Amino acid sequence: MPTKKHSSLSNIDWKEWEPTESAVISYILRGDEVLLIQKKTGLGAGKVNAPGGHIEKGETALQAAVRETKEEVGLDTENLQYAGELYFQFKDGLRLKGTVFLTESFEGNLIETDEADPFWCKISEIPWDKMWEDDIHWLPRALKGEHFRGYFIFDGDDMLDSKISFYD
Repeated sequence: MPTKKHSSLSNIDWKEWEPTESAVISYILRGDEVLLIQKKTGLGAGKVNAPGGHIEKGETALQAAVRETKEEVGLDTENLQYAGELYFQFKDGLRLKGTVFLTESFEGNLIETDEADPFWCKISEIPWDKMWEDDIHWLPRALKGEHFRGYFIFDGDDMLDSKISFYD
């Protein structure tokens, strides 16, 4: 776990906490590789991430994950498996809940879009230093099939505090 820097998770009543935005992220696996993207727009632009985005009104998280993956990288996904939830409190007021999915079922050809430049990456070579600071704390175990719930406080790109629980 990272050291607390300036702000504490204990200052937030997580039972009463409500997100201002809800989003999804999908990790597509192919053997010993995972599909990542160089994000071009929006929150996290310039970082390496995975396909995903906002849940639209009337959409489930699963529907959003399928739609966002198609829009961002051109792949049709199936059999997405729930992996966990991410709760982000940003110092600027943004409260983001993310639902994470994994799948090995996909069809189509990768395309670069205005939002994302996709690439396959060996899991052993994931570029943690180019990703959100929280990813290294939950993603390796999620890729091995562990479910999780993570709570994070960020000030811009800087993670101030975190708490992650893993379960079967």
